[in-house]
Amino acid sequence: MRYLIILVFALQAFAADANMKIEKDVESRARIALVDASGSAAGIGEKFFSTLVSDLKISGHFLPDSTHHRGSMLGNTIAPSLKSKDYVLKYTLSQSGTLSAVIKLYNASDATLIAGKDYSINSTAKFPFLAHKIVSDVNRMLKYPEVNWLNRYVVFSRYTGAKRSIIVLADYTMQYQKVVIKGGLNLFPKWADAQQKSFYYTSFNGVIPTLYRLNIYNGSKTRIASSQGMLVCTDVSNDGGRILLTMAPSAQPDIYEMNVGSRSTRRITTFGGIDVGGKYLGGERSIVFVSNRLGYANIFKKAIGSNAVSQIVYRGRNNNAVDANGNKVVYSSRESHNSFGLNTFNLYLTSANGSGTRPLTTTGVNQFPRFSTNGNAILYVKQYQNRSSVGYINLVSRQTLLFPLGGKVQSIDW
Repeated sequence: MRYLIILVFALQAFAADANMKIEKDVESRARIALVDASGSAAGIGEKFFSTLVSDLKISGHFLPDSTHHRGSMLGNTIAPSLKSKDYVLKYTLSQSGTLSAVIKLYNASDATLIAGKDYSINSTAKFPFLAHKIVSDVNRMLKYPEVNWLNRYVVFSRYTGAKRSIIVLADYTMQYQKVVIKGGLNLFPKWADAQQKSFYYTSFNGVIPTLYRLNIYNGSKTRIASSQGMLVCTDVSNDGGRILLTMAPSAQPDIYEMNVGSRSTRRITTFGGIDVGGKYLGGERSIVFVSNRLGYANIFKKAIGSNAVSQIVYRGRNNNAVDANGNKVVYSSRESHNSFGLNTFNLYLTSANGSGTRPLTTTGVNQFPRFSTNGNAILYVKQYQNRSSVGYINLVSRQTLLFPLGGKVQSIDW
């Protein structure tokens, strides 16, 4: 059991504190300045400004001014020093029971008001989500491709001791974190629906592993299935009606598909070795998965209901983590072999037929790749020079961000 989990998910001990890194590519990005018209707002003014800047950068559509300008919301005047920008975003942040914000977006050159909007959120601790919503709306106001993944929760499991873990909800920057499951060993959280109302996770607190679904809004918990040896929900269909499971009822793990409503399951792989980590491809009639059928972990695909299996990765000797969105595939590949220390694992982007492969990272241990809902960004966990962080890659603009991440993360989803 322990060997299987290590082989498939390449668990690493992740240490705290990673510096944010920005890979700059300025072509065709709009220059925007932020003007803060707030007073003191629960001491989060600087953090709120920094979050807005990070969001604007990772969107891939803006080149934000990093200077924290101060000003007024009154009138439509733009400071002469900001006239060279494309846009100016003025905002106020205030707290009175709830955390509120007002924004006004201007053309910088002539101070024309483009749009304005009011916001409110019931918890100061959730201020990052307020910033994310503002930036995704500004993006929409200017008719850029959507970046709604900024607003999504990240859910992850983190070890806290021997046979103990917690499951945490966070925003993508990790500034907001809330423990939603604690006590015992609970692993492999996976969002159950596109609206992020519930997630699946595996509890190892009973006699055999048991899969549950937790509603994060009302706290209700539903038992889904139990299985000897291993039980992990690795993917969910777009409509939420079907899930892919890795189960090992007879010692060797295979991939199964379950109808959530009827609880009926069908076995998709029948290899006598290790088949794990299934992800839906394209129209959800095929899957991509990890298997050791070549004698080492590698990436394969298979049509559901067919016996044919195709290899899609032909490089590396340990490709042990995979995700898919449409016909895009991202995987983690070991680049070194060090028996006494950390090995380098890099992320690669490829297609369902293995064409157009390109590297996404070059250093460190990069694991747990996860596509955004629109397939235009990738979340991953990085360990480099004794620091760990959660990273994001915008595949369109090639912008990257890293945020500090503490503790030993077991798995992550968004």
